[in-house]
Amino acid sequence: MKQRKLGTQGPEVGCIGYGAMSFSDMYGPTNEAESHAILDSCRDLGVTLLDSANIYGMGKSENAIGSYLRANPGARDEFVISTKATITRDADGNRCFDNSAEHLEAELDKSLQRLGVECVDLFYAHRRDPRFTPEETAANLGRLVEKGKTRAIGLSEVAPSTLRRAMTAFPVAAVQSEYSLSTRFPDLGLVQACAELGVAFVAFSPVGRSLLTDNPIPKARIPQLPFLAGNPRFMEPNLSENLRITDKFRALAAQMGTSAAALANAWLLTRGDHVIPIPGTRSVKHLGECVAGADLTLTPEDLERIETVLPVGWAHGDRYSDEQWIGPERYC
Repeated sequence: MKQRKLGTQGPEVGCIGYGAMSFSDMYGPTNEAESHAILDSCRDLGVTLLDSANIYGMGKSENAIGSYLRANPGARDEFVISTKATITRDADGNRCFDNSAEHLEAELDKSLQRLGVECVDLFYAHRRDPRFTPEETAANLGRLVEKGKTRAIGLSEVAPSTLRRAMTAFPVAAVQSEYSLSTRFPDLGLVQACAELGVAFVAFSPVGRSLLTDNPIPKARIPQLPFLAGNPRFMEPNLSENLRITDKFRALAAQMGTSAAALANAWLLTRGDHVIPIPGTRSVKHLGECVAGADLTLTPEDLERIETVLPVGWAHGDRYSDEQWIGPERYC
């Protein structure tokens, strides 16, 4: 697989990584055997960047990676492992964020134990805690690099201004945010800021939470998935409209001799040499479809055809509900 750098000083990774939220039950039940099969496939396909977080299944995702590494000696050297922390609960059980040095280190220590490693390659602040300046958050993360618990730091769902300020305190290797043909707000400054500063842009949900695939999640399953059931794009009448519109994208992919998922990931790879999509899936077959995007070379004419069927702003409904928007920084 083609390689891309995880920041100017970081390691090279496969240009398409894997989002291990799917190792939790976010999009449906899964188990360790299915997760291990995905990791086997990642090794076969050249997928080297694994992205997890402490809250994915409340440790289930990291545990699945950790048990795989224990069962496959030597596999650790084949992967670049990233994880995240800061999303937590206050004394009353309300969702909140903690960017303090103490919280970050305590949570990373737990992640290291679940993963069974002494150091991760990349550790993100999952959300910005407004009690701390960007400089303070970066410095708190940087101390974990100095302690040898992570090799690099990242920020998730932040504004370009936050990134620029954080970079003055400690080098940021990667910024993670939702980015796809259905969510294009990063084009309004964040993709550009990352390119300018030598920061990798790690794009999660690159296939629009299934809307940009050949087999979108069936309407009947949506009520069983709490996140999607409360997400505006998966609520009626928006869902029916989004499926109707993306039917044209599925047809275009078929005309081009590929899958919708491959085409969606290939489109992202054209957005800059620093952009790294991290599709998540519980299916080995679907992982192969996503990764096939790395082998597609899209011409200007191809990009124009994609833009015709999915022009900027085509999606019906916001990408998050009011509750889901708590945490991510809005900047446009």
